[in-house]
Amino acid sequence: MIQAKAFLYIVKINNNKMPSPIFPEIKTDKLLLRQFNELDLENVFKGLSHPDIIKYYGVSYSTLEETKEQMKFFTDLENNETGTWWAVCSPDNKTFYGAGGLNNVSKAHQKAEIGFWLLTDFWGQGIMTTAMPLICNYGFENLGLHRIEGLVESDNLNCKKAMAKLDFQYEGTMRDCEIKNGKFISLDIYSKIKNG
Repeated sequence: MIQAKAFLYIVKINNNKMPSPIFPEIKTDKLLLRQFNELDLENVFKGLSHPDIIKYYGVSYSTLEETKEQMKFFTDLENNETGTWWAVCSPDNKTFYGAGGLNNVSKAHQKAEIGFWLLTDFWGQGIMTTAMPLICNYGFENLGLHRIEGLVESDNLNCKKAMAKLDFQYEGTMRDCEIKNGKFISLDIYSKIKNG
């Protein structure tokens, strides 16, 4: 398991003079996982409009203006405490690689869904297999999750291999459970249990 060298919290003082965490930044010698900002809009658009990335991804955008909805999604996750997504970057924050995070966080059931995408220039460089354990560790240790699940389109062989490599267990297939581009798709369910 890869350990982050530091969890850094940006802290503000609320009306009760108590510090409260705003956003968890994770940094290792290989990666920086940080909060999205307005300067990331073009990179998010580049990723979520690229045919090879959106082939198996749940959303896509045709314009920069449309991509602002994705940026709002990231912010809403934080504000509603239903997840956290990070901009995945080089440790010096000069290169944007992609995005990853947790959404559909259920405190009652101590579970969340993990997601990830990378710009194609960075495929096959071990970035996803380095970042996902950091995200899982954050979920287990900081959010009190017991279960993290990934829903993978059944035809997405590369992602399925990555999930297995990361010790996510295949649980089954939800056949024809969603419609994408006018066609039914099936989703494979993978999970990782804390200390499991």
